[in-house]
Amino acid sequence: MEGQEGNQEPHLVLANKLFPLTHPDIPDIEKVQLKEEVLTMVKSDDMAPLYEHLIGDCVLEKEEGVLASMKVKNEEELKKLDEKIADAEENFGESEVREAHLAKSLYYIRISDKEKALEQLKVTKGKTVAVGQKMDLVFYTLQLGFFYMDFDLISKSIDKAKKLFEEGGDWERKNRLKVYEGLYCMSTRNFKKAADLFLDSVSTLTTYDLFPYETFIF
Repeated sequence: MEGQEGNQEPHLVLANKLFPLTHPDIPDIEKVQLKEEVLTMVKSDDMAPLYEHLIGDCVLEKEEGVLASMKVKNEEELKKLDEKIADAEENFGESEVREAHLAKSLYYIRISDKEKALEQLKVTKGKTVAVGQKMDLVFYTLQLGFFYMDFDLISKSIDKAKKLFEEGGDWERKNRLKVYEGLYCMSTRNFKKAADLFLDSVSTLTTYDLFPYETFIF
């Protein structure tokens, strides 16, 4: 998959911290620490869309000037990305154009703008020919689905991935999909299927983007 290998995706690390904040059984003292950690992560990546959402859900308190500053930085970065797309379209080939669009998709994912990320991933898909690269776009969509616990998006994306594999696809990505589907099955309480999928992929786990190997085993 395009991007770093071996590390859990930062927004999924963040998701693991956000979930306990809305859980009634978590002690308030722990939530105070979690809020600080979440706010630090949100600020570090200028996640204005997510910050706005968390303020609306009363998960975080609004800090004067912080949201406005994040939005300005988002606009500046998106302007740079659009300029790179325009430059690629004018001066380079299809591969560079695709990479420029992918960079914009990944930025929307990074700041947790779900709707715009999904729109941009569709644009990037239109610039993509290779089955493996199309699969990678599906994995990015699945990560968004898990972050927002959007089971409909996850289910549809798994179906898309399976159809893509009918066109081809390598062993590593097929194995990766088993873990994604296993996590979906576990989330929807289909434990038997989840266990079968996990056991089938445990010896060759490569989905560190979802969780570390130790978490998978536990």
